[in-house]
Amino acid sequence: MTKQLLDTPMVQATLEAGVAHLLRRQAPDGYWWAPLLSNVCMEAEYVLLCHCLGKKNPEREAQIRKYIISQRREDGTWSIYPGGPSDLNATVEAYVALKYLGEPASDPQMVQAKEFIQNEGGIESTRVFTRLWLAMVGQYPWDKLPVIPPEIMHLPKSVPLNIYDFASWARATIVTLTIVMNRRPVTPLPDYAKVPELFEAKRPPKRRSAKGGDSGFFVALDKFLKAYNKWPIQPGRKSGEQKALEWILAHQEADGCWGGIQPPWFYALLALKCLNMTDHPAFVKGFEGLEAYGVHTSDGGWMFQASISPIWDTGLTVLALRSAGLPPDHPALIKAGEWLVSKQILKDGDWKVRRRKAKPGGWAFEFHCENYPDVDDTAMVVLALNGIQLPDEGKRRDALTRGFRWLREMQSSNGGWGAYDVDNTRQLTNRIPFCDFGEVIDPPSEDVTAHVLECFGSFGYDEAWKVIRKAVEYLKAQQRPDGSWFGRWGVNYVYGIGAVVPGLKAVGVDMREPWVQKSLDWLVEHQNEDGGWGEDCRSYDDPRLAGQGVSTPSQTAWALMALIAGGRVESDAVLRGVTYLHDTQRADGGWDEEVYTGTGFPGDFYLAYTMYRDIFPVWALGRYQEAMQRIRG
Repeated sequence: MTKQLLDTPMVQATLEAGVAHLLRRQAPDGYWWAPLLSNVCMEAEYVLLCHCLGKKNPEREAQIRKYIISQRREDGTWSIYPGGPSDLNATVEAYVALKYLGEPASDPQMVQAKEFIQNEGGIESTRVFTRLWLAMVGQYPWDKLPVIPPEIMHLPKSVPLNIYDFASWARATIVTLTIVMNRRPVTPLPDYAKVPELFEAKRPPKRRSAKGGDSGFFVALDKFLKAYNKWPIQPGRKSGEQKALEWILAHQEADGCWGGIQPPWFYALLALKCLNMTDHPAFVKGFEGLEAYGVHTSDGGWMFQASISPIWDTGLTVLALRSAGLPPDHPALIKAGEWLVSKQILKDGDWKVRRRKAKPGGWAFEFHCENYPDVDDTAMVVLALNGIQLPDEGKRRDALTRGFRWLREMQSSNGGWGAYDVDNTRQLTNRIPFCDFGEVIDPPSEDVTAHVLECFGSFGYDEAWKVIRKAVEYLKAQQRPDGSWFGRWGVNYVYGIGAVVPGLKAVGVDMREPWVQKSLDWLVEHQNEDGGWGEDCRSYDDPRLAGQGVSTPSQTAWALMALIAGGRVESDAVLRGVTYLHDTQRADGGWDEEVYTGTGFPGDFYLAYTMYRDIFPVWALGRYQEAMQRIRG
């Protein structure tokens, strides 16, 4: 059956249907964009934010209540990805939000959630962020939270623990929180919504440690800062808070957001309220801007996106369509290319702190995020623009030059690339008691580095250039003993290999090298019986689950792109994978994908890029067809 697939029009028909489906989804302005799913903490915190800001909206609250309930597991708890285990933080936040929205505590599933929370040690077992939200609504003592003093704003960029030692997403969050945690606002919940029952732990609390492990020094420092908060005179406190405010106002984006992500946006609004600035244009624009990140669901619910991905979605879609055979001057590609060129960032951002002489030229993830262009988006957009033609070719070439130059300057000293910053690797930040969730630094990663290599390779560069040579050496050093690579921004080792092998191929690395072939062997060993590939988010917590999970269109496509790049296009594994994509395609040309294959913070936060299921199969099938045509001559 699979051998016959090579000599039939099945692949072409599958590919054409996938292309048509993508073309139908293009926005009039030229971009592609689909919702980015995460977990119910987004909606629960939105409810609490509006309560704290005095922005009550009964209609919206009813929609959110519906959505949170729709995401509940059968046992009354919530997970952070479909099919995942019960998550304490998500369950606590959803429980509090639902109780506030009128869900009776006596409801059987609310009782189940309460019992789960109590059995996990209650509120004292939750992360700092969950307890922070409870403190803001009068359900947790501020004194028991770790301290982030505004004085941190005075630390020079050369001193450890200055704000630029933190990753961009953590930096924006911490700066905004210096004001909130200094002012300690409390907007009490109404009596019916209070949650004393969540303190009735049936087991001892299991307090989370800092990401880098508990540190006696930082625990002692935190105790000192708590005592310092009570001193009548606090030198540097007022000026530190003023610096934080100036930073917040300077970093608001055109659409009203901060950093293009939920946490600093919510905390910035709270900080401005603490300072009695709710009439300030920044607050007004910030609150109104939240609406753009909301999504109405088909069943009448409403969800809030942790971020939005139009530039990323558009760059990837262009690459998929070109792979599928659309000509470089196809009208849809021209429209997308002109839109992407218009979104290039030509102003300095936070990256300038570590690269003072570099010139701007990157792209962001969102519609508006000029302070934070990122390497991954820029690599994919430059790669996409390098494969199309525009009416104004001079403008396209100028954009390519600026983007290429910026990528080159963003290489870290170990040869790899991080997402937003250069050499953002100071592990000391992980030891702060506050940092018990997510990632607070942005070191180079294998997948981002590989995408840059694929971009540079499209211009003809290879290991003769020192920049490429160092990056290849970095990737060789990061390869795991079993042949796989870690996936920082996608789940997980399948994503890592799916990025790295095509990247190596693009810069001329010999695919016959044993270390490359070892990664391909790993993929073959982890192929599912149905011909696809899948990897569960649990593989981040338990490496024994690497490469295991239900087959998905996106992960199958990643594996196929690696195997095809590695010279195994005629292998049984590739034929079975292509057959899987053909057999699972819907009548409208798209694919279904229920599980999450995107990663925000490994182990803590996951995402579903809802266009992945349609983009990557088209991309992989296009590469398959192209490779087979070369073989046939």
